[in-house]
Amino acid sequence: MTDQDTLLDAIQMHVPFDGWSDAALRAACEDTDTPLDTAHAMFPRGAVDMAFAYHKRGDRQMVEALEAMDLSTLKFREKVTAAVRKRIEVADKELVRRGMALFALPQHAADGSRALWETSGLIWDTLGDTSRDVNWYTKRATLSAVYSSTVLYWLGDDSEGHEATWAFLDRRIENVMQFEKVKGKLRSNALVDAFMKGPGRVLDNIRAPGEHRTGYPGRWSANR
Repeated sequence: MTDQDTLLDAIQMHVPFDGWSDAALRAACEDTDTPLDTAHAMFPRGAVDMAFAYHKRGDRQMVEALEAMDLSTLKFREKVTAAVRKRIEVADKELVRRGMALFALPQHAADGSRALWETSGLIWDTLGDTSRDVNWYTKRATLSAVYSSTVLYWLGDDSEGHEATWAFLDRRIENVMQFEKVKGKLRSNALVDAFMKGPGRVLDNIRAPGEHRTGYPGRWSANR
């Protein structure tokens, strides 16, 4: 366990009372005999970076759990459902609640969006998604909406075993599947087909981020 992990473990008992704040960070430093300067060297923005680190830890735990599961017999929609559910199950509700309050602030909204997008991308990558065109973006955007709405529902859910949350998740996944069916029907529409062969061809040039373009949201690929 690294010093960062030790400090991250220590702050969790203070977050429900003080939020992801400097007060919680100072308390964690006192608990672990960590100088505050050392803590800021590990987490330059203090508790904000610690909240993001907690989210990233949850992502890693989700991946480990999924890799240990036998998903071979599941339909793809069931795999996505299992992944979203597992990501929620590895998290602490009060820590997530406090984190969402933090990332809802204007100055931290970009961090919240980044965390959400990375989680959605990690789910698709772990499940073996190979899309590199515009679908790379639409899949992650759609799953981000499903995941975020399910988390919000979960935060207010007091049903036994969070069964109401899992039922809500099933409904959201079903909504997505219905949308995909509509998209499939639209592709066979003559007007839509004409659009896609005309102005809509611009979508063919959109590509997923390339490794050599780190930090960019995507890549434009001119037709050859």
